[in-house]
Amino acid sequence: MGSSHSDAEVFFGPWLKGWPIGQPPLTREQLGRAGWNVLRGNLPLPLAVLRQPALRHNLYWMRDFCAQRGLSLAPHGKTTMSPELWQMQLDAGAWGITFATVFQASVGVRHGVRRLIIANQVIQPAELSALALLHARQPGLRSMFLVDSVGQVERIEAWAAGSGFSGVFEVLLELGMPGQRTGCRTDEDALRLAARIHASPVLALAGVECYEGTSAFCDHDRDRAAVGVLMDRVAVVAREAVTAGWFASEDEIILSAGGSAIFDLVAERLLPAIGRPVRGVLRSGCYLTHDHQRYARFLCCVGERLQLRETLKPALEVLACVQSQPEPGLALLSMGKRDVSSDMDLPQPVWRANGAGGLPRAVPDHWRIDALNDQHAYLRFDAGAPATEWPQLGETVTSGISHPCTTFDKWRWMPVVDDDWRVVDAAHTWF
Repeated sequence: MGSSHSDAEVFFGPWLKGWPIGQPPLTREQLGRAGWNVLRGNLPLPLAVLRQPALRHNLYWMRDFCAQRGLSLAPHGKTTMSPELWQMQLDAGAWGITFATVFQASVGVRHGVRRLIIANQVIQPAELSALALLHARQPGLRSMFLVDSVGQVERIEAWAAGSGFSGVFEVLLELGMPGQRTGCRTDEDALRLAARIHASPVLALAGVECYEGTSAFCDHDRDRAAVGVLMDRVAVVAREAVTAGWFASEDEIILSAGGSAIFDLVAERLLPAIGRPVRGVLRSGCYLTHDHQRYARFLCCVGERLQLRETLKPALEVLACVQSQPEPGLALLSMGKRDVSSDMDLPQPVWRANGAGGLPRAVPDHWRIDALNDQHAYLRFDAGAPATEWPQLGETVTSGISHPCTTFDKWRWMPVVDDDWRVVDAAHTWF
C-alpha cells in the first residue's frame, strides 16, 4: 500500500482489538516483518482482515474502468475512514476523496488529501467554521460541498456575516428524487437555486451532483430507466446554468454521481454536452474492498451489462473461532454485532481452517449464520451430515460480509494479508 505523510508517527499496539496482548507496539513496517499468520493463531479472534491481492485487483479494475471512459474518481472515504487506503487510491490516480462530514474531511486533510468533495449539505455554524479553518490552515486545499435549498444559502450567508468570513466556498448543486434523500426535487427549484448561488458573495457554483444509489434494484431495465431520468436532469440543469452564466469557473464544470451498485449506468451519462468542458467524477466507495453479498449481487449485474467475465473481488473478511457447540446443528462463533456488519445481510461462512496454520478450505453448503448477538454468531449446520462436515471446537471460520461500510466502523485497525494469510501490512481507521 501507499504511505501517508504521518506514517512515521503511527503505531499499532495492544490497545487495539485483535492485537495480541503482550506484544509491543509496532509500526506498519515492523508489523509487515513480524512473520505473523492469522491462520496460525498469532492474532486473537475475532479479526477483520483485508486480502491484499483482491485489494490490488479492485484498485486497478476501477482505475481502468474510469480511464477507459474519461472519468475522474473521488472514492467515498467514509467507507473505510482509513488514511492508508485513501493514499492507496490517490497513488493509483484518484482525482480526490469524497467525505460525508466536515469531521471526516478534516481527517482527510490531516493525512494529505488536498482535493475533496463533501457529498452532503454543510449548514451548521460549527461545521462552516471548521471548514473555513481547514482552508486557512492548508493553502491549496480544494473542497466542495452540496447545496439543495435557498434556505441553506441564506443560513450560510448569515453565518458568514456574523463570523466575519470573507472567503468563498465552492459548492455543487444537488438534484434529488421524490421520497428519497436530499437534493432539489424539481428542475425549476434547481435553476432558482443555481441563480441564487451565483448571486451569493460567499458561494461559487462549481457543478451539479446527484446520487442514484437508492434506485438500484438489480433489474437492468428498471435501473437503466431510473438512472436515465436522473442523469438527463443533471444535463438539463447544467446546460441551462451554463447558458445563464451561473457557474463560477470559466474552465471545467464538475458533474458528479456514482455509488457502488450501478455506477456503470451513471458512467454512460456523466459527460453530457453542455457547452463547457465537463469533468465527470464518480464517487464509488465500496469498490475497494467489495463484499460477498450485497455489492456482489449488484456487480454480477454490472458484469452482465458490460459483458465482463470478471469484475470486483471481495477483499474484506472477518475471522472467528468456533467457541462452543452446545447442541447438534448449532455452533457459536466468537464474533457478533460489535465485529461485523448486519444492517443489510448477515455474514456468511466462506472458509474453515484448523487454527494451526493449515490452509483453509471451503465450508460445507449447509453452513449458515442466522443470528448475531453482541459477541456471538449462531452458525447452523446439518446435524445429519458426516461428522467431518461439522464445525470443530477451536476451528477458525472466515465469513464474508455484506456492506463494508458498517464492518469498517467496528475496527480501529485491520491487518492486510497475502494469499498465504501472512500479515504484510495494516490500515488504521478514524471513525
